[in-house]
Amino acid sequence: MTRGKRLVIGMGVLAAALAFSGCSGVAGEDTGGDIDPTGTWGDSSTQGEPFLTLEDGGDFTGSDGCNTLNGTWSVNEADQVEFENVASTEKACDDVDYWLAGMSAADVADDSMTVLGEDGSPIGTLDRSS
Repeated sequence: MTRGKRLVIGMGVLAAALAFSGCSGVAGEDTGGDIDPTGTWGDSSTQGEPFLTLEDGGDFTGSDGCNTLNGTWSVNEADQVEFENVASTEKACDDVDYWLAGMSAADVADDSMTVLGEDGSPIGTLDRSS
């Protein structure tokens, strides 16, 4: 392959990477409008209850009531929280609904976070903790 062809291919790859990188926010960055999802959602003080804590800088921690969750978050241009790099322990606990482990995104309205699954449908709601 000639040097010119390599340069053209390299520039094409770089242009594509830059185009795709513009489609998602930087972890913790609010690329949207009016929402501020930082803080704790759900009840972190009661064992067995689901919660998420979204930190400044884009990291989150939480629990589905049994398993520990962590990863990163950002706000997209549609004012939706996007969860990425979601990791979870895999303990088995009696009487726990593991719905939060299936999160992909969330809509925030006032003091309520509607958590969405991979297909975009609501899988549960968490209220902002005071």
